[in-house]
Amino acid sequence: MTTERRQLVAVGGAYAAQQFGYGALVTALPALRDRSSLSDGDLSLVMLGVIIGAACGSILAERVAVRWGSRQALVAALAVQGVALALVTVAVPVALLVPSLVLVGLGLGGIDASYNMQASLTEQRLGRPVLGRLYAAGTFAAIVATGVTAGALALGLPAVAALVVAVLLHATVAVRGVRDLDPRRAAHRVEERRSDRTPLPTGAIVAVGSVVFAAFVVDAVVSTWGTVLATDELRLADARTPLLYMTYLAASLVARLLTDRAVLAAGRVRVGVVAGSVGAVGCVVIAWSGAVPLVVLGFAAAGIASGCLVPLAFSRAGELVPGRSDEVIARVNLFNYAAAVLGGALPGVVAEVARLGLAFLLPAAALVVCIPLLRTLRRRVPS
Repeated sequence: MTTERRQLVAVGGAYAAQQFGYGALVTALPALRDRSSLSDGDLSLVMLGVIIGAACGSILAERVAVRWGSRQALVAALAVQGVALALVTVAVPVALLVPSLVLVGLGLGGIDASYNMQASLTEQRLGRPVLGRLYAAGTFAAIVATGVTAGALALGLPAVAALVVAVLLHATVAVRGVRDLDPRRAAHRVEERRSDRTPLPTGAIVAVGSVVFAAFVVDAVVSTWGTVLATDELRLADARTPLLYMTYLAASLVARLLTDRAVLAAGRVRVGVVAGSVGAVGCVVIAWSGAVPLVVLGFAAAGIASGCLVPLAFSRAGELVPGRSDEVIARVNLFNYAAAVLGGALPGVVAEVARLGLAFLLPAAALVVCIPLLRTLRRRVPS
């Protein structure tokens, strides 16, 4: 296997480990809540702590990447995440579970930032887009994690069984990453004076970050409130409540598998505009339609938008200043967590004063606003 191929597989393993672990954690949350006697309000506050921890992890990953490179940042973040998930698996007292979950957030943010840094280096080395496929690996792993949890419950095993698999996966990817990940640095030198550094383009970072923000608002609203919508407004039977979210994940997976080829054929801007427009229309359909088939199509459209826009944005982030791409990507990654807070919390407020379906106008608006910003994704793709 060539060096480039080993690096691609290693980075793909990091995407898969991260999303498998997150999928296992989310599906185990009800069991963790009951085991530790947390209320829903307590759990919401803890998850806010996880998001804050993730933002701190992204900042810390930048610091590590500047000094030692993104390979070390990713391996360290995988190790932290593995330890944190192991603690969550065995933690029963709230006093241990809560800091363990916050530590999960720290690892989560570190991996988010550093695997995108590594993916950017891989694209630079290969000279072609690969982020779509890497994100597809993560999406597929998240789907598998939900299946593992469901299978464990069907066999009478605890819901945290999937977390044990996640711990082993993180450890394996971290060990392999020491050898196979790209050792290059893409950041300013530690001893370099600020006046001598290539400046970071703040405007472009905000524009690309806004695309990431819009995509993750869609993701946060769908993943947090999709099942609630299915239960409370569409009145689906319990066995059918996962239908909307699974449709979203499937559409996102297919979109990510096709994104790299679509970029080569049509360019990032066109792909982004089409995906964003489809997603905006889909979210409007979810907001206004009470017909289940139309709502399912709306969730599929939302999956296409988030599935395409995230890899497109991070691919462009890595190109803004190639010599400092680690720093650019870490900053762009922070928009993810602002979206998670807004998309996770605001629909609940809308549901209190109106009805939950109308909350899907929020991701529709975010996508519409980001469409003019998609021109910042423009760059000639090597043939």
